[in-house]
Amino acid sequence: MLSLSRMKLALLAFGLGCAGFTHAAVQQVAAPALGKIAAEQTRHIATYFPGRMAGSPAELIAADYLQQYFAKLGYQSDLRGFDARYLYTSRDGKQSWHDVHSTSVIAARAGTVPQQIVVMAHFDTYLPQSDADSDHNLGGLTLQGVDDNASGVGVMLELAERLSKEPTHYSLRFVALSAEETGAQGAADYVQRMSPTEKLNTLLVVNLDSLIVGDKLYFKSGKNTSQAVTKLTRDRAVTLARHAGIAAEAYSGKDCCNGMQALDDAHIPLLMVTATDYALGKKDGQQQRAISAHFPQGTSRHQGQLDNLQYLDRVLPGRIDKRSKDSVRILLPLLKELAKPADAL
Repeated sequence: MLSLSRMKLALLAFGLGCAGFTHAAVQQVAAPALGKIAAEQTRHIATYFPGRMAGSPAELIAADYLQQYFAKLGYQSDLRGFDARYLYTSRDGKQSWHDVHSTSVIAARAGTVPQQIVVMAHFDTYLPQSDADSDHNLGGLTLQGVDDNASGVGVMLELAERLSKEPTHYSLRFVALSAEETGAQGAADYVQRMSPTEKLNTLLVVNLDSLIVGDKLYFKSGKNTSQAVTKLTRDRAVTLARHAGIAAEAYSGKDCCNGMQALDDAHIPLLMVTATDYALGKKDGQQQRAISAHFPQGTSRHQGQLDNLQYLDRVLPGRIDKRSKDSVRILLPLLKELAKPADAL
């Protein structure tokens, strides 16, 4: 039989082994696979905040959720209200202005210098702007907006979470915009509130929009983004994608700017990320994929019967998880390179 002292040693070793196993398990839970957070948040936002149209109760509740999420990660996070308006066209052709009070979310963390990199994604869903829109079930209270644009917000939240503990040389800012679907007024409001110094200190804005349904990921710079910045951002993103075996392309067309016109006009460097197919149609990116029985118009935008979890999981099985993972695999190392570790300079 074992002596008492040897039994104590054996129990101690067993206990330490269990502690090590428990620690490893905790570590595993604390570090989910790339893309997992993004996919989970995409599903959460689509499920619990459908119909998050600018100025709606769902929009305000979603904004509060995002603000608290950023705050828990340690960011300085605030709600930013602003007034927006849109022109509504009735069935008889009469037009009238409708006013809404919208809410965006701004989260920031200071680096060692005030120059900043901004990641943006709009979280509002399409607000019907005519009787014809309503007749065709475009937008409205039931639109989950999985692709447009819970997907962009989900990826943004994972990037924010994974970068939250990493000291960086440049400051980081994450912006969840509203009123994008009413003429990109959220982006316009954001630019209008920037001081001249803040504009000069903004090295890059990365905009994430509609990452699921399109055939492949595209990376595109603003018209007023310099070639030097384009090389470090758009071209570098495509290189990272190809090294990872991810289908992605750079788009250099002259059309601009996926809801970011106000920022481009202010000569703020842009990197726009979306999933579409610029080889189709008018080459403007509006047709996301080939026309098919599942996507009769080659797009799911604003269509509640298509842009929802149940439908997309059925006709594009595994796509939400895969595209979330692919987006993070490209953008996380890119942002780390651009923001630079705090001790790199």
